[in-house]
Parts: sequence; structure tokens; C-alpha cells
Amino acid sequence: MAIKIEMLRCFRAVADHGSLADAAEVLGRTSSAVSMMLRQFEDHVGAPLFESTRKSRLTPLGELILIETTRELSHFERTVAAIEGLSRAEMGQVRLAVTPSVAQVIMPPILQDYMQTHPGVRIDMRDTDSASVQRELAAERADIGMASVSHMPGFERHLVFTDRFGVVCPVDHPLAKNWTELTWKDLEGVDFIANGLCDFITDEGFAPIMAASRLNVLNTASILSLVRGGVGVTLLPELAVLPEFLDLEFLPLVDASARREVWMVTPPQHMLTPAAQALTRAILDANIAVTHD
Repeated sequence: MAIKIEMLRCFRAVADHGSLADAAEVLGRTSSAVSMMLRQFEDHVGAPLFESTRKSRLTPLGELILIETTRELSHFERTVAAIEGLSRAEMGQVRLAVTPSVAQVIMPPILQDYMQTHPGVRIDMRDTDSASVQRELAAERADIGMASVSHMPGFERHLVFTDRFGVVCPVDHPLAKNWTELTWKDLEGVDFIANGLCDFITDEGFAPIMAASRLNVLNTASILSLVRGGVGVTLLPELAVLPEFLDLEFLPLVDASARREVWMVTPPQHMLTPAAQALTRAILDANIAVTHD
């Protein structure tokens, strides 16, 4: 007969309390049930663990086995607590892959609330461009992605928010002087820095601007540094240009219809851990709205 966890519990209870009756009361069992479990344990060990039938004193072997029993029961109880914590989303790890603007603007209030209500969950967030977010999901290195991505077979996709595109340039750039009436025509002949999000802009007036661009950069921080350095202007979503960027202007185009769509992408919900499921609900419940028109 294999050793059962209940055998260890009965043995420790009898050793701790010094009698079958007291151990039975603590365990919520009858004295005869505890006696039978203890006898089975001693039969398995092949030697008595107590020096008398009163169970008030352990044998030398019983003393050694009590040390191991206490250690193993503690380990078992920690394991049970961890499993229950994981199932209730109280523990675990969630891996996020998001674009920089999402990391900087959208996620802080969501994560603040989530981490307060889930103190045992560890968050690993990587901010990167949309193409890399898609690769992280495909390689199973991320549980949740938030980016401008097309449909990915085998993944669930939820639209989280949209924001408008606009020209980003230094505050002293000539375009900034007429920004209230800025059109695609105004960008012709201007040095333009293309980026990965430009692929999502289908406005007819944008095509010749993209065709004339000689520089393509994926990283948002690098793009903004190049704009600051006077290399050219670019087109980015509004959230990419934070209010503290006092040296840059975000200029909406009056004839532009394109908006960035940011999607939350995950494997099917049943494949996510409870902690990751809870964070997806928190993101959707946030009702993010960026509605400048």
C-alpha cells in the first residue's frame, strides 16, 4: 500500500497531541479511524512509531519520520495553496507585448488597478512595434498583445480603441504654421519618414508621399528623434505624441480618413491562465476611448 497524505496527517496529529482522541478531535475523525490510519502507516514503514499504545512518546525512528512528515506536509500545503491561487488568478505571470504608445498611455491605469487586486501576479510587459507584437504572440512569448495587427489564425482579436493619424514635426517647422488646414497635398515635396503604421493608411492622397519617401524606421522613439533632428516629418497616431513632447507638434489632416485601430490579441481564452484571463477582462472593461474627430 502506498503512503497516503492522510496517513502523514494522522501521524503528525497523534505525535503533536499525544493521544488518539485529541488527534481525532483536531482532524474531525473518530478515534478508530485515526487508529486504523496510523496502523496502516506503521505497517508500511515496517516498525512501530510510538513506544506504547498510549501514543504519548515517539520511537527514535518515529522522531526521524516526524521531521520528514512535517517537511513534506508543509510542502504539500504550499503546493495546494499555489494551485488554488493560480486557479483564482491570485498568482502567476502574465506576459504582455504592446506598442510604446499603449504602454505609455493606456496601460498605466489598467495595470495600477489590476496589480492592486492581484498582488500575487507578476507582469512582464514588453513595448515594441506592431510587427514584433505579432511575432511575440506567434512564438508564444506573449499571452496578450495590443497593437495594430491584422487577423491572426488561431487567435482571438478585440478592438480596444482607435485614434487619428496626423503629421508629426518640430514646432518650428513650416507645416506647423498652417496646421488647421493641412492636407495631403501639403506633404508633397517634404522629406517624409515612413514607418510600419503607414501600411494601414489607405487614403489615396497618401500614396505619392509614401512612394517618394527614402527613409523607413520602425521604432517610434527613433522616429521621434529623427523628427526632432530635422531629418523629416512623419505620420503617427495621436497617442504616440505625448503632451510632454513640447518640441513636437501633432497636426491633424483635414482630408484624412484613416485611423489607427489597436486590437487586443490573445490565444483562445481557454488557453490563457486565470491571471491572464483576468487582465484581458480588465482591458476590455476599461472602455478606452480616443475619439478626436
